[in-house]
Amino acid sequence: MKLKDKMRNHKNIFSILVMVTLLVFSSEISAQEKEDKTLQKEQKQLLRETKQLNSEASVALAEDKFVEGEADYRKAIAINPKSETAKYNLGNAYYNKAKNDEAMSRFQQAADVATSKNDKHSAYHNLGNTYMNAKQYQDAVDAYKNALRNNPNDDETRYNLALAKDLLEKNPPKGGEGDNKDQDKNQDKNDQNEDNQDKKDEEGKDKEGSEGDEEEDKDKGDEQNDEKKGENEEDKGKPDQPNEGEQDKADKKQPQPQPGQMSPQQIKNLLEAMNNEEQKVQEKINAKKQKGAKVKSEKDW
Repeated sequence: MKLKDKMRNHKNIFSILVMVTLLVFSSEISAQEKEDKTLQKEQKQLLRETKQLNSEASVALAEDKFVEGEADYRKAIAINPKSETAKYNLGNAYYNKAKNDEAMSRFQQAADVATSKNDKHSAYHNLGNTYMNAKQYQDAVDAYKNALRNNPNDDETRYNLALAKDLLEKNPPKGGEGDNKDQDKNQDKNDQNEDNQDKKDEEGKDKEGSEGDEEEDKDKGDEQNDEKKGENEEDKGKPDQPNEGEQDKADKKQPQPQPGQMSPQQIKNLLEAMNNEEQKVQEKINAKKQKGAKVKSEKDW
């Protein structure tokens, strides 16, 4: 009889422990759910405030109120540091005001917090455009490549990348290391070759000039002899035009470039043509520049 009472007491204690455990666990779940709901509510409130500020900023910029628009975007970012839209649109605002450094910073921040490939692509595309405006062509190439990694099918980005590469080749960075040093060495070598070629052309010109002077003296002596001979012979008149042989000699008096070499005048003409072509390209770039910045509408939160 006593043994049964002990077993019954143990069962009662076990039941009580189970009930207490369930109550504690249930209480913790309830508290967690309540905390999650509170957090969700706060997040929704932040998103609403961010969206409102972004909307007000867009309206201010549309009315050419840059200071007010900038301030609203900054407030939106302060409230929600992960707001890719606020950072991106603020970057566009700086871009349109030619504030390149500020635009670069905001576009990079937008790319860092963007969660979709399309958003990353747009941020890097506009970052590349900003680098182009600042004539930082190597950085522009890198930005456009990052944009294409997120959207390989965008033709505008491909066009801008090709343009940036072309400008980088024509305007290599100065004072760099590695490849830049090699480029400088190659350029110096090319310049030296051109100088040597100019010297050869000049020597050839001097040599031809000396030969031309000798032939000219010889031709003058022949001409004087012909004039004397014409005066002595009554039946022969004084020729008005030189014969074919004299014309050939006259033609030979003109300096001619040596085979395989360009005359100084040809080199000058070539350099002028190259400069004119480069100027046309630059004018075309200034007129058309790169494809425009991608504009983003306000997101639906």
